[in-house]
Amino acid sequence: MTAIKAAITGVHGYVPDYVLTNAELETMVETNDEWITSRTGIKERRILKGEGMGSSHMGAKAVEGLLKKTNTDPLDVELIICCTTTPDFVFPATANLIGDMVGAKNAFSYDVQAACSGFLFSMSTAAQFIETGRYKKVVVVGSDKMSAIVDYQDRSTCIIFGDGAGAVLLEPTTEPGYGLQDFVLRSDGSGIEYLVQKAGGSRRPPSIETVTNREHFIHQEGAAVFKFAVKNMADVAAEVMERNRLTAADIAWLCPHQANKRIIDATAQRMGVGEEKVMINIHKYGNTTDATLPLALWDYERQLKKGDNIIFAAFGGGFTWGSAYLKWAYDAPN
Repeated sequence: MTAIKAAITGVHGYVPDYVLTNAELETMVETNDEWITSRTGIKERRILKGEGMGSSHMGAKAVEGLLKKTNTDPLDVELIICCTTTPDFVFPATANLIGDMVGAKNAFSYDVQAACSGFLFSMSTAAQFIETGRYKKVVVVGSDKMSAIVDYQDRSTCIIFGDGAGAVLLEPTTEPGYGLQDFVLRSDGSGIEYLVQKAGGSRRPPSIETVTNREHFIHQEGAAVFKFAVKNMADVAAEVMERNRLTAADIAWLCPHQANKRIIDATAQRMGVGEEKVMINIHKYGNTTDATLPLALWDYERQLKKGDNIIFAAFGGGFTWGSAYLKWAYDAPN
């Protein structure tokens, strides 16, 4: 019996209209375009504006576009997994809201929280439902309104993050070698001191004190996170390649988490992959957390060819990190 694998059969993204440029950030905090660009590679990021707008609204836009372009009836979707670090509410799950918005009335849905590694963790989880033969149409959507938890008085973090969403459709394939072939996922909770939103959870519920102390924003110790990310993201990417006997020549694309251009470069260098094979859109969107990987696929979809070997790599708060090997299953429509 031929093994069933989970193949990506479609991808779509959504980014808000409002563009926050480095020039505008110069008016908000003490920084400048050269400083931001040289350290991060970011030129601009998108910001979701509007009263009562949350991650679900962007996620729903991405999923609607995905279902339309893949000619998928919302009623045929069996599962929606939403990875988000900025859910609309503590409960219900953002995935529940997206399912309702897109009319996926027959799907069950839930959220995954693994910070910037969320899409990799979610895609790997979704693949298990496909590989067992239980489900045939699973949507994974990464959506984050990072502007909701960014402190625009903190120049070390406000330059990095943006808002956006991306979604993929996973379906079964029995074509040998196609789909998600392998993944390595890791986590280490001792990283909490370096990257955390200090308040808003059950340890430190919202109070006048937590709001006054600005504890509902991202706290990041950049140098420590950079060091961990460079090593761990590169290590797991190399491990996945070695496990599957892949050389740099075998790799068509590296799809890395878009956190920092220098981290991306270090990962590519460790893999021996030239920059012409690296998906980059950090200059346009910044770090959209759970949305970076699907947004990169969306931006590069027209360049992808059936049979392309893609290595994913990500690192995020937790700490969480991981890498995956996927063989692309379709040629993009013109």
